[in-house]
Amino acid sequence: MPFRELNHVQLDALKEISNIGMGHATTALSQMIGQTVRLRVPRVTITEISQVPEHLGGAERLMVGITMQVLGDARGSIMLLFPQESAHRLLCTLLGHQDRGPGLGEVEVSALKEVGNILASAYLSALGNLLKKVLIPSVPLLANDMAGAVVDNVLIELSRSGDLAMMVETDFTGEQNREAAIKGHFFLLPDPATLDIFVNLVGELHG
Repeated sequence: MPFRELNHVQLDALKEISNIGMGHATTALSQMIGQTVRLRVPRVTITEISQVPEHLGGAERLMVGITMQVLGDARGSIMLLFPQESAHRLLCTLLGHQDRGPGLGEVEVSALKEVGNILASAYLSALGNLLKKVLIPSVPLLANDMAGAVVDNVLIELSRSGDLAMMVETDFTGEQNREAAIKGHFFLLPDPATLDIFVNLVGELHG
């Protein structure tokens, strides 16, 4: 089933499922950085993949992108995007040092990949429990560039599953850093067969 064919009831239920997954992911992040992390989901949208950079504030905005494939009983893609300033703020919390500039060294790249892996694993574990499916993330890949370039690097892979992405935009705010929220953009793009699995689950939950 294409995203375009989802009705409001199905879309609201998919948002609910995504919120459950993101709640688990936020708990995992909280445990990783040793702080309570507050989760807010200001919007869940379905957008053309080509329009993703505009949703992120423009194609030239500096972003750090972590991408993974969904493997197991269902397939799709996951993309975590952090504005560059949020990525460095997160690194300062994780690694315990002050921001050293826009560049990312081997240690920083490894730490961000681990964040992506932990968040995606927690998200997919929650969805897998709901779907009664085994869902695991692939090895994460990282890009540090302007939003347009970061997204361009994954468009080909994402577009194999369709031309739309379900975007869950989430603010992560640590209790020790309330004024400077770590903001991330979470994308899930299930393939058509996986979307059908989601819709069937929606029917069961709201039957």
